[in-house]
Amino acid sequence: MDPEVSVLLHCAAWRGLLESQVQVELSDRFNRRTDPTLERQIEEVWAERVSKEPWLFNGSKFRLHSFCMASAVCNSSFSVSPQHPHCTDSTHIPESGCSRDQEGELKNSKQRKKENLCSKDCLFDVGQNNLEIRNRRVNQAEINQTAALSTQASSDESVSQITEDSESGPLLTLRLGLTCYKDYLGTNWSCRQAELRQLGEAEFSDPLALLAQPLGVGGVLCTSDRQVVLIRRSQRVAEAGGLLDIPGGHPEPKAVFERLGRAVQEEQISVDMMQPRAVVSELYSSVCAEIRDEVNIPLRVLGEPVLMGVALNHVSAGRPSAEFYVSCSLTSEEVRELYWKGGAEANESTDIVFLSRKLDRRSPLWSELCPSAKGAVLLYQTVRPDEV
Repeated sequence: MDPEVSVLLHCAAWRGLLESQVQVELSDRFNRRTDPTLERQIEEVWAERVSKEPWLFNGSKFRLHSFCMASAVCNSSFSVSPQHPHCTDSTHIPESGCSRDQEGELKNSKQRKKENLCSKDCLFDVGQNNLEIRNRRVNQAEINQTAALSTQASSDESVSQITEDSESGPLLTLRLGLTCYKDYLGTNWSCRQAELRQLGEAEFSDPLALLAQPLGVGGVLCTSDRQVVLIRRSQRVAEAGGLLDIPGGHPEPKAVFERLGRAVQEEQISVDMMQPRAVVSELYSSVCAEIRDEVNIPLRVLGEPVLMGVALNHVSAGRPSAEFYVSCSLTSEEVRELYWKGGAEANESTDIVFLSRKLDRRSPLWSELCPSAKGAVLLYQTVRPDEV
């Protein structure tokens, strides 16, 4: 198991999820918790960084708090065939935004906790993911509701029925708050990240409560001749300089307003100002925008993004990233030619590399991948979105 990365959730039961199959729940309850001493330290770290790198910009980001997949917990219309088991609990990362009543049954016996864990097939490498071990818990009402749903499901439901059900409504809910780049540098990227996790556990019963946890995006871009596109990060970028990565970045809250034709300042952004569907649209479109800007590929040759799951980067305290599969109608040679012509963010990388889709952890190149690329490869191998 690679200590730099783990998979938080995957969508293998459906070979990935399209935009219409994902929804978001937005709330200030899902924001980072604050601490007076920590806030002063964050400001000091930011001031020091800006003095050395005056071009830095403190943009707002979405914060992933928790998720719910294919469960009546979030929406009574959600269903999943018993022939293809998946998560049926409300999974938190962790429960910092829940009310006291919701938390009431979260600290019951280890036996109940064990009963509500997904199987190993549900989450890849779950044994190594201490976040999942700690946080995959539901209350008794949710257990009863899920059990009733399972009882009503027909045991001989076919794969085609799963497809029909998945088209009827969202299968995954992402619970999002807001954070910012400044808070990320002062928490997840801080040398005190371990201390902050301990403080979060002590003060809020939540090791992630004080961390920014900005949600990133990445795209496993596959060419028409079945090659995966990687780029070598410039030594000048803030993280993972010189390593191989997939195209990626962050969905931007401000872009949600721009999509709706509304002008807003970064400091004015709040979750109650945003429409959930517009946020989902930004989540999916942002990965294509990153591919366009970093690899210089026009949007018209890209297929519809397919969400494979969410990976965690443990180098930056378990920062989450939504990883997508994106097909491309161009060959690897055509992509290479476009890359060397230079895109909007050509300065962020120095080379382009094409790999076989069979890359795994035994490959010599594995050690050259940055954590985000490793997480995306693990999800690609697990979900296999191109084997529909």
